Amino acid sequence: MKLILAILRDEDTESVSHGLIVAGFRVTRIASTGGFLRRGNATMMVGVEDDKLDQAIQVLRENCSPPSDTIQRRATLFVLDVARFDQI
Repeated sequence: MKLILAILRDEDTESVSHGLIVAGFRVTRIASTGGFLRRGNATMMVGVEDDKLDQAIQVLRENCSPPSDTIQRRATLFVLDVARFDQI
């Protein structure tokens, strides 16, 4: 299992979370700030099975709007191995 930590611009959070949910992924959104000029960001946590990782990343790519300048990024993704997962 993998955990995707995706740091997105605020304006992309609705379309990305909707796209992930429609594709069958569960998403947890955390409001966050940081980066250049403290622009609004959101951090999304998405737990995925190993064989669904590429599909989840593709959904993220398709639902992030293009950057308005060359300094901005669409998203920053961290993919972490999950040793154990429990729901209680």
